[in-house]
Amino acid sequence: MTTALKPWPYPRWVAHRGAGKLAPENTMSAFRLGAHHGYRFFECDAKLSKDGVLFLMHDATLERTTTGHGVGGELTMGQLAQLDAGSWHSRAYTGENLPTLEALARWCLANNLHLNVEIKPTPGQEEETGRACGELMNRIWPKDIVQPLFTSFKPASLKGARDVAPQVLRGLLVDKFADGTGDADLLIALELDCSAMVLNHGLWNRELVTKVHGAGLRCSSYTVNDEWAAQRLIDLGTDGIITDRVDMFSPSQTGAII
Repeated sequence: MTTALKPWPYPRWVAHRGAGKLAPENTMSAFRLGAHHGYRFFECDAKLSKDGVLFLMHDATLERTTTGHGVGGELTMGQLAQLDAGSWHSRAYTGENLPTLEALARWCLANNLHLNVEIKPTPGQEEETGRACGELMNRIWPKDIVQPLFTSFKPASLKGARDVAPQVLRGLLVDKFADGTGDADLLIALELDCSAMVLNHGLWNRELVTKVHGAGLRCSSYTVNDEWAAQRLIDLGTDGIITDRVDMFSPSQTGAII
């Protein structure tokens, strides 16, 4: 028995961490650059500071993308705000700040943009971070417009977000299948009442797309930076493509790429 597909009020193309690799990831400069390239849907990574503020950063530790050291979640937002999050990328972005999730969300609201928040908790804060993301959106995001999308590799984070903000759609991120087929991951997504599965793009095939769509969930992919890979996903009938290549893929592209 086929279940009706869940609503999916988002564009197909998603700008990864703002503008992919063209600007320092998860900074406001990156999101502004992605918007300059015409993108309307932005993915970011969110975690909790020591004093409970949601800030944008992918890694658990600070070294790769800031001038700081150690675990980001062990610093207060005041301490995080003093770090340089741009000079690692290029001299032009020296002095770039680590933004809060609230700042990005309010920018998206002001510009009528869509937001995909990957809940990226510091280890041990999975459910707490999900709940904090839900509480933030309950506070600032109007209920009468398209809600953000919460995604995570951590089921506990999605559970926390669902318990607090059930109106915000959810997607389960998967890099490798737990059972080799995807069935176990699909079951987790269904148990969490997700609207999508967001997979490493190489995992999708026609049979799996049919199975996931048949269960009522949407099919999305990360991180797609090659024309052949994007075309394959479009031909398979998937619903979302997360990319670094905001300079190569037009966000209005729906048909043939190559």
